[in-house]
Amino acid sequence: MFRSHTNGELSLKNLNEEVTLSGWVQTIRDKGFMIWIDLRDRYGITQLVFDQDRSSAQLMEEAKKLGREFVIQVTGKVIERVSKNPNIPTGEIEILVEKLTVLNESLLPPFTIEDETDGGEELRMKYRYLDIRRNPVKEKLIFRHKMAQKVRNYLSDEGFIEVETPVLIKSTPEGARDFVVPSRMNPGQFYALPQSPQTFKQLLMVGGMDKYFQIVKCFRDEDLRADRQPEFTQIDCEMAFVEQEDIMNVFEGMTKTLIKDVTGQEFGDFPRMTFADAMRKYGNDKPDIRFGMEFVELNELVKGKDFKIFDDAELIVGINVEGCADYTRKQIDELVDWVKRPQIGASGMVWAKFQNDGVKTSSVNKFYNEEDLSRIIEKFGAKEGDLMLILSGNENKVRAQLSALRMELGNRLGLRKGNVFAPLWVIDFPLLEFDEESGRYHAMHHPFTSPKPEDIHLLETDPGKARANAYDMVLNGNEIGGGSIRIFDKDLQSKMFDLLGFTKEEAEAQFGFLMNAFKYGAPPHGGLAFGFDRLVAILDGNEVIRDYIAFPKNNSGRDVMIDAPASIAEAQLDELEIQLNLKA
Repeated sequence: MFRSHTNGELSLKNLNEEVTLSGWVQTIRDKGFMIWIDLRDRYGITQLVFDQDRSSAQLMEEAKKLGREFVIQVTGKVIERVSKNPNIPTGEIEILVEKLTVLNESLLPPFTIEDETDGGEELRMKYRYLDIRRNPVKEKLIFRHKMAQKVRNYLSDEGFIEVETPVLIKSTPEGARDFVVPSRMNPGQFYALPQSPQTFKQLLMVGGMDKYFQIVKCFRDEDLRADRQPEFTQIDCEMAFVEQEDIMNVFEGMTKTLIKDVTGQEFGDFPRMTFADAMRKYGNDKPDIRFGMEFVELNELVKGKDFKIFDDAELIVGINVEGCADYTRKQIDELVDWVKRPQIGASGMVWAKFQNDGVKTSSVNKFYNEEDLSRIIEKFGAKEGDLMLILSGNENKVRAQLSALRMELGNRLGLRKGNVFAPLWVIDFPLLEFDEESGRYHAMHHPFTSPKPEDIHLLETDPGKARANAYDMVLNGNEIGGGSIRIFDKDLQSKMFDLLGFTKEEAEAQFGFLMNAFKYGAPPHGGLAFGFDRLVAILDGNEVIRDYIAFPKNNSGRDVMIDAPASIAEAQLDELEIQLNLKA
């Protein structure tokens, strides 16, 4: 037995007990006549004491040889601490060590294993196994585990069955790029890693499973950012004999339960917003509604005043930043520079102020008199002390630019608080989007999304106006889940493939197995998938998912700890009958 207790459980009730503890050496304080050591495991820290008046000379010498992160085992008596530490559960006691065993020595770690470490992100990712010993990372992984258990319990209580689906599947051309896996037994042919278990969960509905879920790994070969990884985890769900309301009710209930369990906050019905309203009011389909700054369109007020930038613009739109009329010219110029960055792409920004003394002014006073400014300020619903920021240009681009500015100001002004939750359903998405480059429609969600029943006739006359029977759950400006009612009629599915530009042969080659299954009595069905990594991070008051993944990749998709991806041996390539022809 390496330990009788963990390092987080002993207290005054254990006084005078002889205990055995094991763990890592966190810190050493050597006063010569006394040595204190903080012993750490994942449960906490216990202070050890070696005292020359009560410990043998040999034991004192052994203690002096210890280093940080040595793995040790000690046996000793629980005694009361003279100088108590109220910040840890074991802060009232310490262990007077009677026996010390070094289980494993350690090199000096490349960074300090402390809550506030001196290690940079890339270094900590390289030594991730050390980073996990730090409380901030350890606690995030434990939090993730607890959320997974709560999800499983909730869905199991709702009658869902957890079913595993294949990881080696067939590549499909829709969505992001697939990761592909060569097949040794089938030379020249490849598996793909699943971007989601979409077709398999539909087949489970054909198979009569009725309510399915799994917490599953998914893979997408796409460009990365802070909240995206090449492999990620979904809570994947599907239900048969349901309509949109049935699915939304189940998963709204699950989200309410998770938020209540984590924060104690209770919610009524989640608000709903159409895709069109989300784009009009916030410039994106996942608006953060924890704060205002809704878009205000100004075309009818500001055109025709000989200000060419506005006169030539497709859309002039702005936001009211409450209480910020005292921004200095330097602060406003910094915002102008921010929106002109290549990542945002605005050509400039116009501002107007309704100052605390009642004075109305703007950066375009040359073109707009006080009466004009009064009408603009009234349109914004601004009050004294408010600052209005206005962008103009191509409608789609300017909405995206203003959305980015709104979110940036939300961060700068402290309006996006991690402990405040604002859930939202976004509904009535377009079914299709037209790609000018390829000259054809693409599915906005995926090819199996059903159109609204009342919009099916539009597939023949005006496909671009058809709405999807789809829904996204948004939390704090992040899409945490999305799904749809599926097409279960083979004729309608065939029509969808035609609209997406598949030939009969291509549709058969890619999805023939699904179409064949539909011939054997497919029930009405639909589902939803949550991004589990993102959901966990947001519920814990963060947005960056990396620390909630045990062994994440960096922004280049590399695992710097194991140095992957990597070349493979010529013998393996020969076995796979693959010849590399890398471009210079």
